[in-house]
Amino acid sequence: MDHTILTCKNIIKKSKRIIVLTGEGISTESGIRDFRSKSGLYRMAPEYMLSLEYFYENPSEFYQFAIENLYHPEAVPNIGHEILAKWEREGLVSHIITQNIDGLHQEAGSKNVIEFHGTMETASCMNCGQKYTVDEMAKRMKVTKTFYVCNHCEADEESGHYIKPDVVLFGDAGEWFTEENFRYILDLIQQADCLLVLGTSLNVTPFSLFPRYKNPDVPVIIINKGNTPFDTMPNTYVLQFSIGKALTEIDRDISQ
Repeated sequence: MDHTILTCKNIIKKSKRIIVLTGEGISTESGIRDFRSKSGLYRMAPEYMLSLEYFYENPSEFYQFAIENLYHPEAVPNIGHEILAKWEREGLVSHIITQNIDGLHQEAGSKNVIEFHGTMETASCMNCGQKYTVDEMAKRMKVTKTFYVCNHCEADEESGHYIKPDVVLFGDAGEWFTEENFRYILDLIQQADCLLVLGTSLNVTPFSLFPRYKNPDVPVIIINKGNTPFDTMPNTYVLQFSIGKALTEIDRDISQ
């Protein structure tokens, strides 16, 4: 067996507070299209379409694009999601901090999940906070032209009570971007005895900053098909292949 896999197995087997950072690479193994690859969403639409400014200017077009491309109710968790949930139940994984907005970690059974970039499962009025499911929003699209305007409250301007999906857009800030919540995440990372990075290039700030806050003696395991800025850092172990395949190999050895 590959020496790096064996090393990773030994690290994980001894860990009790693994913090997992996940990106779109784990979701693509469930058939969800990524953003930045040659066939990714940004090849068919500019980043501007996922900005807060575009949402305000073109709410109907934004929803059409978002529901067609960011909402994946048909997707199901893959073996990678399932192993992470199993490791949480077994006391190995403490928390998952994810860039993904698909809810697949929770569907697989993981409980301690921080959706750093929000979720596409729900939407909220930007004035009163009234919650809507995205299924509700899709139905509203079919029956009313101004489906994106909240009818549970009033505001001086129509745009003052737009219903926005609970995702972090460009130019936006989600609930985890507050000083208090950001500090909570950094505290989790500083308490970790292993950092497991799955399916992210660690190039998008502020998410990419998280590994810098681990304790120096804490090992980092990176499973990603591309390079990351942390690959050559001390005490870092890199596996550049399928997340599902790598975690299955590691989990098999842990169970022996």
